[in-house]
Formats: sequence, C-alpha cells, structure tokens
Amino acid sequence: MGDREAEHTLPRTELEEIASKISDLNKWREIFSFRGLEISNSTHQPGRGSAGDGPPGDGDPTGPQPPLLPAAIPKPLLVPPGTGGRPISLEMAMRLRKLLFGNVSHIFSCEWAQAYFRFCEPYSDLAYALEAEKGGTRTILMAVQAHIIKYLLFVRNTEYTHLERLRRTSRQEQGEALAAALADTLWAAGGGGRATISLLAPALHLMPSGAYKPDNFTERIQLFEFSEKAAAQEFIFDHINCFKGEGSHGVILFLYSLLFSRTLERVQEDLDSTATPLLNVSFGNITCTQAVISLLLTGRASPCQLDSGQEPACGGEVWQQRGPVGYLRWDGAQVERQPAPPDMLSPLSQVCHGLRTPRLPVWLCSLSGRHGVLFGTDSRLLSDWKTERVFHLYFYNGQREQTKTAHLTIDTHSHPWEEDPCEDPSSLGKRRPPVEMAIRTKWAGATVSWNGTDPFF
Repeated sequence: MGDREAEHTLPRTELEEIASKISDLNKWREIFSFRGLEISNSTHQPGRGSAGDGPPGDGDPTGPQPPLLPAAIPKPLLVPPGTGGRPISLEMAMRLRKLLFGNVSHIFSCEWAQAYFRFCEPYSDLAYALEAEKGGTRTILMAVQAHIIKYLLFVRNTEYTHLERLRRTSRQEQGEALAAALADTLWAAGGGGRATISLLAPALHLMPSGAYKPDNFTERIQLFEFSEKAAAQEFIFDHINCFKGEGSHGVILFLYSLLFSRTLERVQEDLDSTATPLLNVSFGNITCTQAVISLLLTGRASPCQLDSGQEPACGGEVWQQRGPVGYLRWDGAQVERQPAPPDMLSPLSQVCHGLRTPRLPVWLCSLSGRHGVLFGTDSRLLSDWKTERVFHLYFYNGQREQTKTAHLTIDTHSHPWEEDPCEDPSSLGKRRPPVEMAIRTKWAGATVSWNGTDPFF
C-alpha cells in the first residue's frame, strides 16, 4: 500500500519542483526587464554572435549549439547612477517641449516613443541599412542612414568602397557606424566644438507642474557634454544599446541630443525668433519640418539653409559649403502648381548648390514628402567631371518591402526631353518615379536605368 502511495506522490513532487523553478525564472525575468536587459531563449551560433565575428556559414550549423553566452546579453538601456552627466531641469524640459510642439502639454505619439535605430540582419543584402517604418520618424532615420553609409564607404579604414563591402557589415560594425553617424551629426550641430548626449536614467529628475504633461522619459533625461568629438563617439558606442535597443526611445533621445548640442537658445535663433515649432502635428501624425532636416544636414535649424529659391528671404545667407552629405528634393505637387521643363526646374524644387553637390556622393532624398537615401560608391564622382558621364548610384528607402539595394545607371549625355518636343514637360514628372526627378535636379536631362528592377519612389 505504501509503495502505491509513493508511486502517486512522486510525480506530484516533481511537478511542484518544476513549478517552483518556473516561478524563480519569472522573477529573474522581471528583474532583468526592470534593469533594461532581456533573457533570450535563442542559442548562440558561430558567426552570428552579437559582435558579428564571422559571416554566416562559419562552423557546423547542424551540430549541437552551446547556450547563449553571458557576453551576448544586450547592454542596459538605462545609464546607471554614478555615470556622470547632469539631470534635465523642469525649465529645460518645458523649453524643449515648446521648441518641438509649440506648447508644454503635447507629448510624442506611440510611434515616436517606440522608434529606435534598428538595423537589418548583418551579412545580408541590406546589412548596412536601418529599418524605417512609414511615419514621421523616418526623416531622422534616413538622415542618419546617409551618415552611416558615408562612414562605411568612405571614412573607416578599408580598401574596398563598393556595394559588396556594405553587404559584409557585421553587427559590431553596425554599432560602430551608428556611433560615428550620431557623433558626426551632433558635432556639426555643436558648431564643431561640442556635443551633448541625452540618455535615460532609472529615476525621475523632476516633478511636473502646471500645464506640463509628463511622458515618463523626458523627466529621466541625463545630459553628458563633450568637448572632443572622439570622446563623444566613444561614449555613444559604449552606450549604443541606449539608441539601438528595443524600448530605448532611441530616435527621441537622438533628437534631444541634437537640440541640446546646438543649444536651445541657438535653435530658437535659427528659427528667426518665430513661434513655429520644429515638428508638425496633424491628425495625430507627427512629422519633421524643414528646420529639423536642416539641423540634421547642416547643423543649423534654418529651413532657408536648404532652399536655393529663398536666397533673398535669407539675406543671402544660404548653405553654400559642400558638406559630406547632400540633399535632393522632388515634390510632384509643387511642379503641378508651377510647371517647368524638367531640365530647367523651378528653384522651389531645388535645394542650394552646396547640398546638391556634397563632397561625397551620398544624399538624403525628400520625394514628395517621403525620404530615402541615394548614394554612389566612387568618391571621385563629384570631384572629377569625367566620372559624371555614365555612372552608377544606389537607392534605399528604409521600407520593409525593399529587400535589396536598387541599382541605378545614370547617363548624363542622353536627353529624353528632346524626343517629343510637343509633349507637356510637366507630365513627365507624373509618369516617372520621384527619385528619377530628384536626380535630374542635380543632373538635368539625365536618363536613369533601373537595371531590371521595377521602379519605385
């Protein structure tokens, strides 16, 4: 009788032990989640570790795999106490909110709060590329993407500057490229002498009052100031998961860093003391104004820095310097209102010469309000006129639908507009992809071949 009871009680004891272990595991999950870490059930595969030590296929993929190594656990999303910096004040938070939205009661949407710098898979066709959903954050993501491409192709030490080299980008190199891109942009906003980096601390620094509406992350901002670009870049890389980790609010943190690097006072001066906010809010959608694009590309939050057609309004103070990253724009609706021959585009469709002709062939493109990146792999393209006869460019728009980089061939000695002089020239912009029309704002009359790819914006 006793043996039978033992047979029935033994499984129950084992179940209780298993339940106890599961309960302990859940407790640890809560602790890791609170600390900004995560527990993963995935296994570590050779060549696919977090550091990107080798391309896919290294090692034996069919053999038994070791458990996830402790070193592969993501870094915290929050800076621990004692890291340094200074906490944001209520006055700073209110001024920041007014610059962005025009009032202190408006907060970012869930789309913005959830946005961070997320790369595609390393060692893939888009290993260099950031994923960017449709929405207002895409402007910032694609502007940073342009700087990432600039770094991977032309800045880091490499003897290869072609598309295949971008496809071989490892996870480690993704983090390095993002740190360099963010540091470059912040340093330019700081006038080449300073950068301020905003990170999240675990505790709230201020108590909201009056009309100020808390959002649970602005109140936890910790500011870190640097007077050397290398030190700022190293600090960003050491805390890279604070920008590229899920739940990090990475895009907003970068936007805050950009404004504090420029200083809130100088941003207001850039806006010419107007009350126009930096972000447009319409039916719940939050989008970037031209002032934000100008800040991302030139270091100044002045829309007239971009437009060649606004020279008189800006007192002739237009961005004529050739920066490392350029800007091209095409707005089909604009052309509809003011039709002009595509080889003599209205100044409203163009940006200033310094941004159409950057030092390196990388452009942020605004295409009827949507953004992508156009780039070449030949650093001589904009410095040697002989390379501009027939050449290759590549286009990436950040959307998940694009699974490989579009390859375009540009011929500047063909003139399709002369084929049918009776055709309404403004209709060509309606039938051709906006990216082609943006290219023609730089190379008037050029033909664009998509090399077998279906054209898209």
